[in-house]
Amino acid sequence: MTNTIPQRFLPLDVFRGLTVCFMIIVNTPGWDTAYGILNHAQWHGCTPTDMVFPSFLFAVGNAMSFSMRKFAQLDNTTVLAKIFRRTILIFLLGYLMYWLPFVRHTSTGWEFIPIAETRILGVLQRIALCYCFASLLIHFLPKKGVWIVSALLLIGYWLIMYAFGDPADRYSLTGNAALHFDKLVLGDKHLYHGEGIPFDPEGLLSTLPAIVNVIAGYYTGLFIQEKGKTAVGRTRLFQMGGLLILVALLWNTMFPINKKLWTSSYVLYTVGIDLLILGLLIYIIDYKKQEKWTGFFTVFGKNPLFLYLLSEVLVIFLYFFQVGDLSMHRWINTYLFQVILPGKPGSLLFALVFMLLCWSVGKILDKRRIYIRV
Repeated sequence: MTNTIPQRFLPLDVFRGLTVCFMIIVNTPGWDTAYGILNHAQWHGCTPTDMVFPSFLFAVGNAMSFSMRKFAQLDNTTVLAKIFRRTILIFLLGYLMYWLPFVRHTSTGWEFIPIAETRILGVLQRIALCYCFASLLIHFLPKKGVWIVSALLLIGYWLIMYAFGDPADRYSLTGNAALHFDKLVLGDKHLYHGEGIPFDPEGLLSTLPAIVNVIAGYYTGLFIQEKGKTAVGRTRLFQMGGLLILVALLWNTMFPINKKLWTSSYVLYTVGIDLLILGLLIYIIDYKKQEKWTGFFTVFGKNPLFLYLLSEVLVIFLYFFQVGDLSMHRWINTYLFQVILPGKPGSLLFALVFMLLCWSVGKILDKRRIYIRV
């Protein structure tokens, strides 16, 4: 934890804050139904909700464009220690978060959840791995080398998925190579089971292309610091964003845009949209000088990982603790939010109230100038 705030760039803070804010909303619906834009695509395709996680990785890269400046003055041993320490810490936080509360309800009371049945990978774990590999590539390779490796990751992942997937349907839930690889390495019990079968949308193989989201965020952060406030800089962001979206849509005809497989076309598509959003934010904030509205989102942007972790832990315990036969989460929504606004509106209202609760914690930290770095 630190009580001093690092150098900041307002559009990047707002972008990061928008991402965390929307992430909390889509992750915590109050009911079984939600508006379409708050749901992930069932398989192929990309909804606004599918933009959240890649945008968070992109924002991690943005932050690295500031934090990695000091690496140039450090020896490689110190740099590696810093990178691996942060990687291990974020990974462990993610692993422990999914294990929480370490016990589960049974007909006879609480039962300890054995390590053999814990999910190993997940959102924070992917952030940790992507941060680690992106940092190593950026620190030890020249810029051209990093981009070559990025291209190899995207094309190589496509080739692996094509060569080792089920020829009948290489990019299906049950026939994709990422599933086969994760089952072989991790085993069924350590995978996510929310798709009806053991399948992890944050699996090992599909983490390879996700590294490129962080790398793109890093170099975008550097570019914005140098030229972001100029008309030429804004124009280039829009041009590159549009170009990447076009390439992604063309690639989609062969390698479908798919968040759960984290396809290479999905990487280009999401990075392209992120560039457009950042260009728009820079235009509004730096060119039009419209800054009054940004304060709400910078609260999330200044403590992003901590507030995300807080939101996940809170909702885990809302589901765990019970009121009668209902989880506290279900009870609150059944007897309060669904009474006020039945169905999808009530589900959204709960998500907004929950997001504002997390924001309130962030606001208190911001007022005290406490910025927690994980």
